[in-house]
Amino acid sequence: MGETITFWVLAVVSVSAALGLVLSRKAVYCALMLGVVMGSLAVLYAVQGAPFLAAVQIIVYTGAVMMLFLFVLMLVGVDSTDSLVETIKGQRFWAIVAGLGFAALLGLAVGNVAFAPPAGLGGATSQYGGNVQGLAQLIFTRHVFAFEVASALLITAALAAMVLAHRERAKAKPTQKDLARARFAGPHPTPLPGPGVYARHNANDMPALLPDGTVSELSVNRIIARHDVQEGRLPEDPRLAEAIRQAVEVEEESK
Repeated sequence: MGETITFWVLAVVSVSAALGLVLSRKAVYCALMLGVVMGSLAVLYAVQGAPFLAAVQIIVYTGAVMMLFLFVLMLVGVDSTDSLVETIKGQRFWAIVAGLGFAALLGLAVGNVAFAPPAGLGGATSQYGGNVQGLAQLIFTRHVFAFEVASALLITAALAAMVLAHRERAKAKPTQKDLARARFAGPHPTPLPGPGVYARHNANDMPALLPDGTVSELSVNRIIARHDVQEGRLPEDPRLAEAIRQAVEVEEESK
């Protein structure tokens, strides 16, 4: 009973995610829907008594292959749009041929499952001596070419993503000398104030403001303040000017 309920729940989830994978226009959503389908297949494998296939489905496909897809998406760019212009002649024709071939293979697989007598997991693995041995026998003998083609396809996809993500520089990369020269030629040649200090200027003769808006007395340089008062070079803000005068008075009283 539990196996039947699990199958029907995951069947609905898998088919819905597969439809979302085909109909979604954003590549990130397609990758996420594919992850849901792969995870559902892993649970179905575990329910049917194939723990090795369930682990491979999670580790290899849901883990490695999905990470490869996301890696390709990050390199190419999520916001990049597909061009509708055919750059390779006959691309659309061969795409249609490949789609028809895949549909024929899918129809043969469904027909084989629907009309052929079921062998069962025990009968399928008894001639090889176990589930893992049977899978190894099929992977490395009968289906070795298909696995090699799939691995070559994944490597080609990764290399193609790197080629598509490569951008030629319109101008040379600025060196450390160029950056230093641009900084000194700009309005702020000195480093900006540290975080938490509400300074209006980078000069030492300008008091800093505390978070409540009051002037920090510790930020006033007494020597520079006395020099500014003597020459009459006080800031226009009355609060800052008063803070400088008070710093000079405190220094004189301490003497």
